[in-house]
Amino acid sequence: MKGNNNFFKIFILGLLSAIGPFSIDMYLPGFPDIAKELQTDVSNVSLTLSSFFIGISIGQLLYGPLLDKYGRKKPLYFGLSLYLIASLGCALSTSVTMLIVCRFFQALGGCAGMVASRAMVRDMFDVKDNAKVFSLLMLVIGVSPIIAPTLGGYVSATLGWRYVFGILFLIGSGIFLLCFFKLPESKKPVEGYSLAPKFILQKFGEVFKQPQFVIYTFTSAFTAAGLYAYIAGSPHVFMEIFGTSEKTYGLIFSVVAAALIVATQINAQILRFTSSQKIIPIAITFQCCAGILLLIGFINNWWGITSSVVFCSIFLACQGFTFPNASALALAPFEQNAGSASALIGCIQMAVGTLSSAMVSIFHNETAVPLGFVMAFCAVMAITILLTGKGIVKYRARKVQVEKNR
Repeated sequence: MKGNNNFFKIFILGLLSAIGPFSIDMYLPGFPDIAKELQTDVSNVSLTLSSFFIGISIGQLLYGPLLDKYGRKKPLYFGLSLYLIASLGCALSTSVTMLIVCRFFQALGGCAGMVASRAMVRDMFDVKDNAKVFSLLMLVIGVSPIIAPTLGGYVSATLGWRYVFGILFLIGSGIFLLCFFKLPESKKPVEGYSLAPKFILQKFGEVFKQPQFVIYTFTSAFTAAGLYAYIAGSPHVFMEIFGTSEKTYGLIFSVVAAALIVATQINAQILRFTSSQKIIPIAITFQCCAGILLLIGFINNWWGITSSVVFCSIFLACQGFTFPNASALALAPFEQNAGSASALIGCIQMAVGTLSSAMVSIFHNETAVPLGFVMAFCAVMAITILLTGKGIVKYRARKVQVEKNR
C-alpha cells in the first residue's frame, strides 16, 4: 500500500464513512432548544433520531445494488445531493414532523457514503491491505464522537440549532466536491445488471452463501452492538447514577472514544506482523472479560466512576481491533458484489445495534446493571458466533475431504 499516493483517497473515504455518525452526534446538544422552538417536547424530538436510524438501515440496502450496477460514483453523487437538500430542509423545518421527515431523507442520502466507502476500499486496495485501510478510516470516524457534540453544543448555544444543519450542509458540500474532483471511480458500470427485486434478492442471497461473510459480519455486528449499548446507556450511568455533570460526561465520552481510536491505529501496526484472523479472537476474548467484569462489578456495586471508565475503555478498544479486521474479512470473498456485501454489512450492524440499544431501554432501572448486562451479552454472542461458525466451516471442510478420499 503506497502511503503518499493513497493517503488522500483514504481520507476522503473516511469522511464519507463519518457522514452518518457526525450527523447523529452534532445535533444532540440542541434537543432542548429544538423542542422549545418547535413547541413540542424532547421525546418527540428524539423521534428525529429514530427516523435517521430507519433511513440508514433502509438506504444501505438500496444503495448496494445501485453501486454494483452503475459504478460507485453516480449513486454516491445522488446520495450526497439528497443529503444536502435534506440538510437544508432540516434547517428550515417549521414543525417536528417536518424535521422527522427531513432527517429520514438526510440519512437516506448520507448512508450512500457509508456503503460506497466500504465497497471502494475493496475495489481500490489489495485484500491483504483492507484491514489496515479500515483501521485508518476508523481514525476519521472516531473523531466524530469527540468533536461533533462539542461543536454542535457551541453552535446551538451561540447561533441556534438551525445552524447545526447549515454546517452539516457545508460539510456535505465539501465532501461532494472532494469526491467529484479527487476521488477516482473504482468500478465500471455493469451492463445487464438488473434492478428487479427478484434479481437483487438473488444477489443478496449469493452474498449470504459465503460462510466467511456470515461469520465475520455477525461477529462484527455484535461487537459493534456493545458500542451502541454504551452510547444508549452511558448518559444514565454516569450522569444520573454517578452524578457527573454534562461537561464531565463529555470528557468521559471523549476518553472512551479515544481508546477506540488509539486501538484502531495500534491494529494497523500489528497487522505488519500478524493476520486479521488471529487478532479477532484475541480482541473479542478481552472484550468478553471486560464486559463480564463490568457486569459483575455493577451487580455488586464495586465500580466507581474511574473503574467504570477504565472497563468501558477496554471494552471499546477491543472494538477498535475487531471492526477493521472483521470488515476486511467479510468483504474479502467479493469482487463483483462488493456493493451488495457492503450494504448488508451496514444494515446488519445497524439492526443488531438498534436491538442492543432497545435492550438497554427495556431493562432500564435505577442501576448500571442493564448497561453491563447488554455489553457483556453482545461480547459473548460475538465470540460464540465466531467460534461456532469457524467450527462448522472446519467440520464441513473435513467432511468434503473425507468424501473425496473415498
